[in-house]
Amino acid sequence: MKLSTSLIAVKKITSTQSRSNFSDDDIEQTAKLILELEGVINPIVVRRTSLQSYEVIDGEFEYHAAARAREINPRKGEMIGVFIIEPENEELITKQIELLRKPKPALPSGSTRSIDKDSISTVTESRLINTETRITNIESRGESRLLELQAEFRLEIQKVNERLKEVETKLPKPIEPLEAVNTFSLPELTSKLKRLKVKNQIIERIISERQKSKFTSFSNIVERIDGLADKTMLKIIDSFSESIG
Repeated sequence: MKLSTSLIAVKKITSTQSRSNFSDDDIEQTAKLILELEGVINPIVVRRTSLQSYEVIDGEFEYHAAARAREINPRKGEMIGVFIIEPENEELITKQIELLRKPKPALPSGSTRSIDKDSISTVTESRLINTETRITNIESRGESRLLELQAEFRLEIQKVNERLKEVETKLPKPIEPLEAVNTFSLPELTSKLKRLKVKNQIIERIISERQKSKFTSFSNIVERIDGLADKTMLKIIDSFSESIG
């Protein structure tokens, strides 16, 4: 039977011990460390109370620190590593809790005791399992976060491209000066020509001729409009090119 931790949501865990039993400063410092490491080095031991809820059997301090970490940063502190007591492992986990997690009385000064090689082996194996589990969890979280960032980046690029296309469709399309003379509304054409100090009779002739048929070139405009000098025509072309092009 291989012992391994499981990641479960902190909000699904309850404890019979109140947070007030522990130092607020210790809880706060441990919570920040949990967020920095995205995990706890001493997994909580829990027992199922229903299909989706758990109760702390050992590790009340770690649980309250994890709960505080979730308050500080709900995303990073959402999950925590735990050992779940199941029927097939309950006896062994309970023994480890008694041996490894309960305070041991200090030996009297000068006394000696024999070294239990099996106990040392069990402790070493447990620590190795915990270390491997933490590394696996960190790698898994890092890979998941990288995939999330890549997806978010692609989505942002797509949004930017869509926005650029939207802006491009709203930009006024360039229009040639000759086309402007032929297509501008009467008020717009009159206003622009008056700003260039084109005489009213010339403006009226341009509008009148345009209504008969569109101008085919600027030379055609000069030919059809009596009194329109080349110099004035060039001024019209320059002005329309600057404001439209």
